[in-house]
Amino acid sequence: MTLTLADLKGAVNPLAQHYAHFRVAERLLLTGHSHQAWPDCSLAAQQQAWLDAAEQVDQKWEKAALMAERVRAGFRRLLNEPDAEIALAQNTHELVLRFLSALDLQARPRIVTSDGEFHTLRRQLTRLREEGVEILVVAQYPANTFSERLAKVVNKNTAAVMVSQVFFNSSRIVDDFHAVAQQCEYMGALLLVDMYHSLNVLPVNVHNLGLDSAFIVGGGYKYCQLGEGNCFMRVPPQCELRPVNTGWYAEFELLSEQPDDQVHYGAGAARFAGSTYDPTSHYRAARVFDFFEAQGLTPELLRSISQHQLAVLATAFEALNLPDAEISLDHALALSERAGFLVVQTPHAMRLCELLRQRKVYTDARGDALRFGPAPYLADHQLRTAMQALGEAYQQL
Repeated sequence: MTLTLADLKGAVNPLAQHYAHFRVAERLLLTGHSHQAWPDCSLAAQQQAWLDAAEQVDQKWEKAALMAERVRAGFRRLLNEPDAEIALAQNTHELVLRFLSALDLQARPRIVTSDGEFHTLRRQLTRLREEGVEILVVAQYPANTFSERLAKVVNKNTAAVMVSQVFFNSSRIVDDFHAVAQQCEYMGALLLVDMYHSLNVLPVNVHNLGLDSAFIVGGGYKYCQLGEGNCFMRVPPQCELRPVNTGWYAEFELLSEQPDDQVHYGAGAARFAGSTYDPTSHYRAARVFDFFEAQGLTPELLRSISQHQLAVLATAFEALNLPDAEISLDHALALSERAGFLVVQTPHAMRLCELLRQRKVYTDARGDALRFGPAPYLADHQLRTAMQALGEAYQQL
């Protein structure tokens, strides 16, 4: 049965039955933008990884390679790019480091980014600034000129532009990269886009976004429900970069040849491969990707569900009639401009998150942004109950 918006209005969302171990019908899990529940079918997949290791010992890697390819295929579907070159890793930081290590920062000592980047980029780029790299930070606001302002600062000293499609602290979507990509190509700079907050909550099309020549990173810990250890980097065609941070898997296909004094790389995404890893996460991810397809949970359907749930949350928040000077929604963003979570702006964000948890409502806070992230297995009444708890928590401040 394909989930419909009408299903969200019942006492229990019918999709919740597939998440019994996470008890999604019993708990108010509003951290869907950070960590979604895993469907029950993923438990058997995780157990199968252990059983395969016990049965096949070191021969398990043939099976692991098949699982890894199924994971790549899943990310290709979400990118709407059937032939995409996909490198896999345990986390995006691992992939970002390899990307950075391939840049010629002596010849081009500038990296352009935004003030809305998650800590993976923020911390690493700040550390590079301490080592003398010029890090130019472009403000995400005013929103309607962000892409234009980003493109304008890309010059011949720029090694790369590294920016998110959805900002983690506001939920705002950057829906057009054409100008940035064109300027990067003209100046010989690389473009890397973080889609961790996009995939499986927004329909994504690499070509339509103007990202044919871009690197794209993302992962499965959030909207894909794959759990830890499932991150990827989309590598543009004809890539010939030579990362300094390189694992022996990057020459896996060449190991049968006589070694020499040169460092060789495989083709395409293999250039960014790492080394020995725990394949359990890929077993789980492959099964979850199959589950989403079997349930008809396409990015288009998930977007419509998310938009409905954000509207329910926003309406419930407005009904609380809290003082705007202390706590408010970002009214500058239309619903269609938001990705998969709702941001409540308040200087009390951290304290309110703590008070909500005491009421068994799970959210998170980043600075003055209290984030409510619904998920497709929740029912509307759970969202309203969570927002009602916010009103009670606010009165306790």
